[in-house]
Amino acid sequence: MLGSRIVLVLVCSSGPLAAQVGVLTQHNDLARTGANLNETTLTTSNVNSNQFGLLFTRPVDGQIYAQPLIVPSVNLGANGTHNLVIVATVNDSVYAFDADNKSVAAPYWQVSFLGAGIEAPRSADVGGCATFSGNLGLVGTPVIDPVSGTLYVVARTKEPGPTFVQRLHALDVSTGAERPNSPVVIAGSYPGNNSVDSVAGQITFNPLQQNQRAGLALVNGVVYICWTSQCDQLPYHGWIMGYEADSLQQVAVYNDTPDNSEGGVWMSGQAPAADSAGNLYVSLGNGPTGNSINPQTEGARVESFLKLTPVGSSLSVASSFTPYNWQDLDNGDNDLGSAGLLLIPGTSLAFSGGKQGVMYLVNRDQMGGLTSGNSDDNVVQSFPVSSSEVHGGPVWWNSPDGSYAYVWPAQDYLQQYQFNPTQGMFALPAYAKGPTGLASGQPGGFLSLSANGSAAGSGILWAVHQVGGDAEIYTLPGVLHAYDAQNVSRELWNSQQVAARDAVGNFAKDVPPTVANGKVYLATFSNRLNVYGLLGAQSGQSAASNWVQELNFSLAAWPDAQARAVLISTRTIVNSLNGVLPTPVTGQPIRFSLKAQLIRKQNVADGSDAGVRYFIRDGSPPVDTDVSGYLVHTTLVSRATASASGVAEHRLENFSLVNVPTLSFQVSGVAAPVLENFVRTGTPLPSAFSMSVAGWGSSADAGSVVLQGILTLGAGKLEKP
Repeated sequence: MLGSRIVLVLVCSSGPLAAQVGVLTQHNDLARTGANLNETTLTTSNVNSNQFGLLFTRPVDGQIYAQPLIVPSVNLGANGTHNLVIVATVNDSVYAFDADNKSVAAPYWQVSFLGAGIEAPRSADVGGCATFSGNLGLVGTPVIDPVSGTLYVVARTKEPGPTFVQRLHALDVSTGAERPNSPVVIAGSYPGNNSVDSVAGQITFNPLQQNQRAGLALVNGVVYICWTSQCDQLPYHGWIMGYEADSLQQVAVYNDTPDNSEGGVWMSGQAPAADSAGNLYVSLGNGPTGNSINPQTEGARVESFLKLTPVGSSLSVASSFTPYNWQDLDNGDNDLGSAGLLLIPGTSLAFSGGKQGVMYLVNRDQMGGLTSGNSDDNVVQSFPVSSSEVHGGPVWWNSPDGSYAYVWPAQDYLQQYQFNPTQGMFALPAYAKGPTGLASGQPGGFLSLSANGSAAGSGILWAVHQVGGDAEIYTLPGVLHAYDAQNVSRELWNSQQVAARDAVGNFAKDVPPTVANGKVYLATFSNRLNVYGLLGAQSGQSAASNWVQELNFSLAAWPDAQARAVLISTRTIVNSLNGVLPTPVTGQPIRFSLKAQLIRKQNVADGSDAGVRYFIRDGSPPVDTDVSGYLVHTTLVSRATASASGVAEHRLENFSLVNVPTLSFQVSGVAAPVLENFVRTGTPLPSAFSMSVAGWGSSADAGSVVLQGILTLGAGKLEKP
């Protein structure tokens, strides 16, 4: 299927539109400032736990890696004119929801690029790793042309053969229908000679190997698309292609390592920055370690900032910067390209950092090249912000007190740096730091800013990050923060203050919040979009009858006395509303679901198995096979089929267990059932639950089986799936 499947929903509603502000590209604008400077509703005085919180959620069919986009005042025909929020998922779906009206739950339209024999590719198709553990359909943030009302998005599909295809789609934002000339299959070649994938002096774009991670950019009528690797699986290159927005004709192809390999353009999902002349600014990742390459040559550009100028059918490097210690960065997998570039407004400067925890301020017209010394004295300024990594691109605001850049490294504090316009660099040390640091894991905080221009009291720095552990490897819960952007040491609100109402669910790594028209739109890995805003009649929240509580868990296996791999954990769940679960009344359902994932990767013999058993009941159950009195008892089994290399990876994913008296089933291989949440009414639940998780496997499983998931309890008008 070369087109798409569209579901249109007719919804009748009325009510005034909110302010007509759009967020049409990743991090708000071509400079990638991450700032919406037309926010007049949310202020430092009303964003607090009493007035601000979760308004509603919207379920979708997969994880969300793309930043949600806001399209204002879209004419939807019989449905009227509305602001839309666009959501893209890894299951190759695009949704257009009402951005403002809680009561309009169904999307106005939904597009799926799947069909008979066509599915979303998975990480395992490329080789697999924990960084991307599931589908890879739509990953890069789309871009929207407000003049033509066209949404551009790249979809990856796995088709019969199997054949792996990537297509650029141009969709009518009011209906989801394909525009003329859409879609186009993405293909390309570039001159090069290497020992990895060149044939007769040409490198051919590989739609299986190349991961379309960075956001799309629409620059002077050209849609630019960037690629990197899937988990560093070779061969791959840093590709950039340009397509004319109307005709979808390819007008530019660039490869940064044609005489070598790697050099991915990923930037933790950030889109390329661009100036008014149409120049692109990107940062590049690792290159081949141990090679005597020169990253300042056309055949092997890695670990660098690039300024690219369109020339003919390609892009020419107009300027570049490579850190003096780029070889050490390569050897340590410390990509410079882990965060995209910010073009500082009103200056000729660009600002970014990487996994080394160092930020670089460069003249974007003369970036500095590669110095022969042992320091980066060829740039305007460089300074460390952390001993850990920087992933999220920096954010900028011209406040009433001065101009600031904000960055939140992994395993560190949110940091605010004041720019000195006289010196043309940042004042050190940091002007302010957030009150709470991140203890461990990656990737750190992802930021956006809202303000009413430079008005005092209007600037809010929004940040989202994982809670504990490494979200680059595991699916973990997230937390959303709001800080006073004039001084980030003052926190205004966070989603854990009233967790029963505002909990984020699973953190969507590398995705900043989107702020527009008095609302904050947050992607999650819980297969839903969260929408936060000022509480009131529209929110429908009632502390007495509406609550939701989530327990996130991640457990690793270890061998027991019988050399089996065992997972055991017992946790008690108590509702945060006075420690008692509300008793349901007529018409108020109790909702109970457990969603989990069993990941198993080890050397195994064909036919060996590993499994997990869940127990949920009132009190603290023993870990045994007695199901009497349990609310939930379920056994899942994964049986391995060894690959040629002797390594098998099996995942049981996205299943829901429900509160029937006894439930038992088995699954073989990687397929897993999905059971809808069971709802019961009129029966009080106990005041506390205990959950035990037990698992087993062969001795080879020890240290290689991971169980992770989320338990959700809720009552009343529960908005969360």
